[in-house]
Amino acid sequence: MSVPLADRVIQLAYDPGISPKGGGLPGLSVLKNVVNSINMFGIIAVVGALVVSLGVWAWGHHTGGHQAEANGKKGAVVAAGAALGLGAANGIVAFFSGLGSQVH
Repeated sequence: MSVPLADRVIQLAYDPGISPKGGGLPGLSVLKNVVNSINMFGIIAVVGALVVSLGVWAWGHHTGGHQAEANGKKGAVVAAGAALGLGAANGIVAFFSGLGSQVH
């Protein structure tokens, strides 16, 4: 006796049997290397942005330019947040991936 198609689709919707697995596609190590390089490039760019923002903040403070001082502070906070995000990207993705795998 065969199982009707509708029952098979419903069963598949509950448990498709798919989980992340490394090594299934060629070039995975190259892709990881590219993403790591992009992350490093982003961190280097954030260091530059932080240096410029801190310079603008100091310049605005010492010259009495309140707008420049505010923009320097804003840039420093944004650069710090970007550095936090770039540094924690792998951990954030791993955390939510693990959390998502617990959903049944």
